[in-house]
Amino acid sequence: MRARVLLTLLGLLFLSLDAGASQLPAFEALRVQPNDEGGETYSVTIQVLAIMTALTFLPAMLIMMTSFTRVIVVLAILRQALGLQQTPSNQIVIGLALFLTFFIMTPVWERVNAEALQPYLAEEVTPLEAVELAKAPLTEFMLAQTRETDLDMFARIGGYEVFESEADIPFVVLVPAFMTSELKTAFQIGFMLFIPFLILDMVVASILMAMGMMMLSPIIISLPFKIMLFVLVDGWTLIMGTLAASYGY
Repeated sequence: MRARVLLTLLGLLFLSLDAGASQLPAFEALRVQPNDEGGETYSVTIQVLAIMTALTFLPAMLIMMTSFTRVIVVLAILRQALGLQQTPSNQIVIGLALFLTFFIMTPVWERVNAEALQPYLAEEVTPLEAVELAKAPLTEFMLAQTRETDLDMFARIGGYEVFESEADIPFVVLVPAFMTSELKTAFQIGFMLFIPFLILDMVVASILMAMGMMMLSPIIISLPFKIMLFVLVDGWTLIMGTLAASYGY
């Protein structure tokens, strides 16, 4: 009896939904109109769909086209050099790298906002033109941090000819070259960070060997001294300042 009543209610519900749907106005999912300049203008629905699709690539863009990679690699190497495996935690390291990236990239975001986003919101440019205008500040930033050897290598692998200007360099060549250069720079900074802590470990290990304490791990003894040394030289300020200065700040 209960099952029959439930099926009856479900049937009435579906009938009411069908009746309501038949009264709704038709919704245009796609509309392309020619503009006065000979191009095409897409409907608002397509623009929203394109924006939502672009948002899925936002994490990849943050990692591949900003200073995030260099910052997070240097902080990870620093934690390893100190001998602290979980301190600071991964959440703190990622948060610190994220906000330092926002600080470093602020001039680029301001140019994108002034040159591309605001004209688009004011309906002065089309969406495709806004994308092209937004690419210019990012391209200039990445080219300033990319080594010519890395750029030439990926251009040669991709079969591209000699570029006449920086604007002719495609993103498929620029982005991997930029990432390769960022990793090289990050490891160079990490190497310089490792040296003083490595020397301290060697000194502690030599002292323990001279005292006959070969069974005692030198890392346990050197860890508090490395932390004290890092605090005394104001290490966090030096690291943050060095990372920002490496981008011209």
